[in-house]
Amino acid sequence: MENKKWYALRSTEAAEILNTSLSEGLSSETAQQRLKEFGYNELVGKKGPTLFEMFLDQFKDFLVIILIVASLISILIGEVIDSLVIIFIVILNAVLGVVQEYKANKALDALKKMAAPEAKVIRDSTVQVIPARELVPGDIVLLEAGNYVPADLRLVESVNLKIDESALTGESVPVEKDAEKVLNGEVPLGDRINCAFMGTVVTYGRGKGIVVSTGMKTEIGVIATMLESYEEEITPLQKKLEETGKVLGIASLVICGVVFLMGLFRGIPFLEIFMTAISLAVAAIPEGLPAIVTIVLALGLQRMVKRNAIIKKLHAVETLGSTTVICSDKTGTLTQNQMTATKIFTDGQFFSITGEGYRPFGDFYLNDKKVDPRSNPALELLLKIGALCNDAKLEEVSQEQDSPSWRILGDPTEGALVVAAAKAGLVTSELEKSEPRVKEIPFDSDRKLMTTIHPCGGKYVAYVKGAPDVLLSRSKYIYKTNQILPLTQDDIEEINAANKTMASQALRVLALAYRPLEKLPEEPKSEDIEKELIFVGLIGMIDPPRPEAIEAIKICKQAGIRPVMITGDHKDTAVAIAKELGLMENETGVLTGAELDSITDEELLKESKKVSVYARVSPIHKLRIVDAIKNNGHIAAMTGDGVNDAPALKKADIGVAMGITGTDVAKETADMILVDDNFASIVAAVEEGRVIYSNIRKFIFFLLSCNIAEILIIFVSMLAGLPIPLKPIQLLWINVLTDAFPALALGMENKEPDIMQRPPRKPEEPIIDGRMRWQIAIQSIFMTVAVVGVFVYALKTTADLEKARTFAFTTLIFSELLRAYTSRSETYSVFKIGFFTNRFMVLGTSISLILLFAVIYIPFLRTVFDTTYLTFMEMDIIILFGLIPFASAEISKIFLRKAKA
Repeated sequence: MENKKWYALRSTEAAEILNTSLSEGLSSETAQQRLKEFGYNELVGKKGPTLFEMFLDQFKDFLVIILIVASLISILIGEVIDSLVIIFIVILNAVLGVVQEYKANKALDALKKMAAPEAKVIRDSTVQVIPARELVPGDIVLLEAGNYVPADLRLVESVNLKIDESALTGESVPVEKDAEKVLNGEVPLGDRINCAFMGTVVTYGRGKGIVVSTGMKTEIGVIATMLESYEEEITPLQKKLEETGKVLGIASLVICGVVFLMGLFRGIPFLEIFMTAISLAVAAIPEGLPAIVTIVLALGLQRMVKRNAIIKKLHAVETLGSTTVICSDKTGTLTQNQMTATKIFTDGQFFSITGEGYRPFGDFYLNDKKVDPRSNPALELLLKIGALCNDAKLEEVSQEQDSPSWRILGDPTEGALVVAAAKAGLVTSELEKSEPRVKEIPFDSDRKLMTTIHPCGGKYVAYVKGAPDVLLSRSKYIYKTNQILPLTQDDIEEINAANKTMASQALRVLALAYRPLEKLPEEPKSEDIEKELIFVGLIGMIDPPRPEAIEAIKICKQAGIRPVMITGDHKDTAVAIAKELGLMENETGVLTGAELDSITDEELLKESKKVSVYARVSPIHKLRIVDAIKNNGHIAAMTGDGVNDAPALKKADIGVAMGITGTDVAKETADMILVDDNFASIVAAVEEGRVIYSNIRKFIFFLLSCNIAEILIIFVSMLAGLPIPLKPIQLLWINVLTDAFPALALGMENKEPDIMQRPPRKPEEPIIDGRMRWQIAIQSIFMTVAVVGVFVYALKTTADLEKARTFAFTTLIFSELLRAYTSRSETYSVFKIGFFTNRFMVLGTSISLILLFAVIYIPFLRTVFDTTYLTFMEMDIIILFGLIPFASAEISKIFLRKAKA
């Protein structure tokens, strides 16, 4: 039954199919039988892995396995502390992985919360309130303003019924429902005006409907099913680190194996060469890499919180920084999600209104000149009619920071009229004291009008608002030049032209009129009151774009990121907003949901390269769009706030949910939440993501050049027939001093000035690209030359192997610490960015130097580390050799800058 087009059937036909009575409902016995057949009206998720299973999964990574082996070997050679550090790193990463996975699996729980806890139904011929989870197909449900719709319904009755479906369809305006309508053909979700859907909210009127789908068979249930069907994809950074880890691990083990065999061939004692090879392996494998990445991402997360972005998954920080396309929902994300009156036509003139959202502050302009609306009789009258012929209320509220804000209680369109009047100083509560409502003819979707009656000057007046064409057809006079004149054909043509102009700007247009009454009718009827009206004017409203979003889109384009709007709104509205935002310059880059249905995936793949706006789309459309963008080789981010966005948020490389207007489903599914719902915060997050990725490259650059140099130093010395220049314990101590503090400090480096002028990285670009490989090779060679050179110099001048090894040991640490400074930028000179601008680097290298001097100048430690005392003259020689790699790095940057220029 769930595949039936209920919107194409009359309500009586639906009742007959479901074998229910519209007046008596189901019997309790029948309801119980159907509950057994269809199950509870709730969203059910598949059973996920246990915490223990998730924990074990964290140890399948190749680099993690290498780290575990390295920790066991460290224990064998007596390096218990080193082993404990490695094990701690592995367990820490495993725990963090489990926590993030556990949070991601809570999306279905949030979906369940969307279901109404109770429902009012007709059963056994009586009205009952039952748990919503016990609803079954065929139940007759009663709806009132404020209710959540508890299941998918085919409406039977609708009296001024309006339902907010923004969480499901993305539409910013509540949908007027009409139970009597029968729709034909394929009708999008947002246009099914004779149906109501689970999880949406009744904002106005009342209604009654037959339950046609429950639980996972509802529209929201279909979304829940789609959420289940998509597996979590690892981020680009995770993929690249995994590949890098495998290559480094295998290469290090192979080279250390070669060193071991060469040592045996040269006759070095087995135990000595074995311990050297193992120590070299432990030092060469960058076991600190996963921990430093985690710490750097966590620190970036904290910085993002200050910029109103909460990251739920650490690796999402980097992914956002590499984004090439941002797919953004319109309502509440690019726009304010607050209907705002922006234009008025009255007395033959266009007036514009400024101001943001529901804030009752703004100005009125005529021909770009500011005017006082209270000094223009026609304008003041129109605003007063809009405020009094109205059921919405403007309410001042306070946010956490005690900054004042306003909200509308009632229909957003009516709210826009109340706010427009308030901007002119016409406060509804004050107007109602002098002209209280005494009678009314409620809005009806058939006649498309609403009328309220008020006392005025000892008599009464009817204020009317509604659709321009309907109201105009019932008008006989026009309020013009401060007098009431007969409505002429020229007037009608002028009004129609104004209406067309406003509609072309994607404004929602209402007409306003009035009629003096001699006496108060006992039962006002439309045919008696809503005729011979005095036409006053038109007012146009729109959900306006966020001013900061316009600037954010400019920055996105500068950074090589293509913003794309995906919305459930109509094409004209979407195009008008997109043009105002600067998203598109013409209408060629727009595609509707109906057009999407008519093209293949291959055609969409081509279209997605040039389309900037997708209008009137469904959740399934959004998934196809995101898939097409990703298949074109892009890193896709998807922003959204509604339930309908959740599958695309999960499918995208990174999902970004709105923190204020976002549903729990969107927030739980997303990788990132914007606290302020501000599109500009995405740009800040993109910048932060780029900085973090750049810093990750820097410390990988640093670690690899140092670790490869350590391998080359041993390898070259053995090839040259020299003694091994570094003892196993010295290798491990170098590993502690250089792989920890300086590397972490590089992860906290400040942003480079051109970070947002660079194009996004190509998705397939490796972390260690060609330029970095070349630079690593240069630095490793020069460090090898410096250390082997100083080792040979010390051997010849002192003939003391222990002294020569101390020279090599100290020179290597000194050159690696200087290397950390040159790694702070791949192209900018350390002299330009400043030696002391990264206080963490100063602190980290200072700690490392203190620990270095400790093992040279403290007698007890000299014995442990096989070092000797160094004089100031000897330290000068070491500094001289240590500056060789530093100078080579700075010189190579000059050539890089020239090549880039």
